[in-house]
Amino acid sequence: MMANFLTRAGTGLQDWFNERAPSFGPFYRKHMTEYYAPKNFNIWYIFGVLSMVVLINQIVTGIFLTMHFKPSAAEAFNSVEYIMRDVEWGWLIRYMHSTGASAFFIVVYIHMFRGVMYGSYKRPRELVWVLGMLIYLVLMAEAFLGYVLPWGQMSFWGAKVIISLFGAIPYVGGALTEWIMGDYLPSDATLNRFFALHVIALPLVLLLLVVLHIFALHEVGSNNPDGVEIKKGPKGNRWSDKAPADGIPFHPYFTVKDTFYTGFFLLACAFILFFEPTVGGWFLEHDNFVEANRLVTPEHIKPVWYYTPFYAMLRVVPDKLLGVLTMFGAIIVLFFLPWLDRGKVKSWRYRGTGFRAALFVLGICFVWLGKIGAGPGTDPVETVIGRVLTVLYFGFFIFLWAYTYFGWEKTKPVPDRVTTHD
Repeated sequence: MMANFLTRAGTGLQDWFNERAPSFGPFYRKHMTEYYAPKNFNIWYIFGVLSMVVLINQIVTGIFLTMHFKPSAAEAFNSVEYIMRDVEWGWLIRYMHSTGASAFFIVVYIHMFRGVMYGSYKRPRELVWVLGMLIYLVLMAEAFLGYVLPWGQMSFWGAKVIISLFGAIPYVGGALTEWIMGDYLPSDATLNRFFALHVIALPLVLLLLVVLHIFALHEVGSNNPDGVEIKKGPKGNRWSDKAPADGIPFHPYFTVKDTFYTGFFLLACAFILFFEPTVGGWFLEHDNFVEANRLVTPEHIKPVWYYTPFYAMLRVVPDKLLGVLTMFGAIIVLFFLPWLDRGKVKSWRYRGTGFRAALFVLGICFVWLGKIGAGPGTDPVETVIGRVLTVLYFGFFIFLWAYTYFGWEKTKPVPDRVTTHD
């Protein structure tokens, strides 16, 4: 009796909602129950969902932090201390936000590496890749602005160093640097504009790009470890005559799977949060627990770990302008990856040995450069190694273009339908 009543009530509520929002039902079906994803997804494909989980965490915790934070040079550091010591559960909210920033970049870097590994940037997903890279670019700016707000020693000096890079631009560099800071040094004006950008402007841009990224993905369909287009495969699976045989509905099958993996991810984050929230100074530098002092320079000025590979490229190049161009060029070149890679095969499972080796070298270079960028930068041997790694990083993209453009790649036969091997 009760079950029948609840069923009728649910159906009535659904009919009431559909009558007043008739487009919601088709929208939900298109992007959830009737969006058919490849059945051979592996663990590499959970990091897109995990990035959404971390984004929600950053927005929610950020809202609570803004209730107590004061964006002024005189009060910013003390307001953070107030959050940590006096606001009920404030320490937890602050650490959730700071740990979440590093977690965001961890899942995004893995998500990007998976895209390169399985060729998710290749036709017809070039726009999906470009939108994803725009998300990454905005995320880097958002993280930098948020890093400055606590107004610790590394916040102040990090802001001064990074903003001063714009001074390398000929003719307009000095004026541009002062315009960004709002002063000759990071000050109240800097904090206020960074706070506004961090809390309002960039999150709106980020959310818009995430929505466009998902919509673009659902228009062309998800890639898979085999790089086979399931929309072109045989039809007639047991869910729908319109569905490809190698696709299964995103909901409930992958939503349940993603929820399972999200639980493990949150457990790992909780372990870090409660036992080692600074991760030995990698997630939160020790110097940032000291209030900013423009008269005392820290022993080593370095950014957070997720910027260190690019910071290393900047530092190992002797010329300042060339170093800035190298650092930004290392990011910009990723946008052109769909057009640099002329290969017909998507997944590295069936690509040539040269591509696999080059991708392995790219990963090593990125991690090693990150280690160099996190160091003091005083070792001349390390500087030479950093220059070699920088050349190898850019060499990957040059090699990939030549390797595929001149037809040097010897690929393996690609299956007609998706396989289930790892």
